Amino acid sequence: MRSAGYSFVRMDNKTGEEEFKRRLSGADYPKFHAFVKADRDSVSVNLHLDQKKPSYGGYTAHSGEYEDSEILGKEVQRIKRIFENQPY
Repeated sequence: MRSAGYSFVRMDNKTGEEEFKRRLSGADYPKFHAFVKADRDSVSVNLHLDQKKPSYGGYTAHSGEYEDSEILGKEVQRIKRIFENQPY
């Protein structure tokens, strides 16, 4: 994910998922937000786009795009190309 321009955020020791983010500008939002889980044979990437900071006092809900969006589709293809070209 770092090769794709993502910054490591944290590791969830319960699930084994690693959390990454990639800003689209110099500001904190919008940003791509990815949860990655790898095992011996595959890598799973759960990706969405956070449009803005959470705005519901005390809650983490925010405006985001989670599926069927053109920008997410392009980012998925970009990440796939980078993964395919990585030497292992």
